[in-house]
Amino acid sequence: MENPDNMDNMTTLSQVMKKLAERGIHREFRMDAHGEMKFENSDRIYQPAELIILKTYRFEGDSNPDDNAVLYVIKDSVGNQGMIIDSYGADSNYSGEKFDEFLRNIPILESDEFSF
Repeated sequence: MENPDNMDNMTTLSQVMKKLAERGIHREFRMDAHGEMKFENSDRIYQPAELIILKTYRFEGDSNPDDNAVLYVIKDSVGNQGMIIDSYGADSNYSGEKFDEFLRNIPILESDEFSF
């Protein structure tokens, strides 16, 4: 039997995004068609070492594997916070290995600050 005290209250992507927005995190880091990672509404190009993953959330669809997604809370070297959202499985948001390689090279510092 599951312990309700251990259950994560944030069960959907939209719930987590709403909670992050309440904390001022609503912009995304996105990889463009040229394989350059940029912060939303910015021309700055990031390298993995300039970013830190503060929290990772995984979402799995109950009835459809296409509903699988992962959200990363990211902080850059000057303190900007945002997120990277990617569906995973057969229909990833990003094609090719460049995105996956970029993510693997971002340092991880899981923070309890984002444990909802």
